[in-house]
Amino acid sequence: MIALALVAVAVYALAGPQIVERVKAAWAAGKRPTIDGRHVAAAALIVAAAISLAPRGGKPQPVPQPDAGAVSLRGKFIGPKAADDAQMLSALLAELADCIERDGTLTDPRLKTGVALDDLRIAAREARMRGESLGTRQPAVKDAIHSYLDRVVGTSGGPVTPESRRAWVSAFRDLSDAAAEATQ
Repeated sequence: MIALALVAVAVYALAGPQIVERVKAAWAAGKRPTIDGRHVAAAALIVAAAISLAPRGGKPQPVPQPDAGAVSLRGKFIGPKAADDAQMLSALLAELADCIERDGTLTDPRLKTGVALDDLRIAAREARMRGESLGTRQPAVKDAIHSYLDRVVGTSGGPVTPESRRAWVSAFRDLSDAAAEATQ
């Protein structure tokens, strides 16, 4: 409706004074005002605009709900090193996913328990951060990752099955993607 009002105001601004003068002159002379083709065209355009902007009936389309299992780290990285931390974490988690996946293809995998997988993640992060704590610098990221891993891979430190290994690999890749997406 606002667009229609703007069109009407624009038409009046362009031709309104001439139309008003013509109508006044016709009434003063006792004649009926005449309407030329330009006025008819302008009126037809206003009617067409009104029809095109009229609300349509029917049911509103449903909006897809976000995936409850999805993770987002957008807005959780803060401070002057936020982008660097997100890029580093993305690369680290992608590499860990590849390592865990590759380890599962070995005849005798080294990573046999959930504790070993979590220890690998912690050791890799500590080595990469050279003694600095990413969790201290990025507490919201730490909490989000902790919550996500608990929800997706669980808290069992027991034996790793092929299914649980796939879950860890998938979780690390999802977290890697979320960290990369947080920098965009």
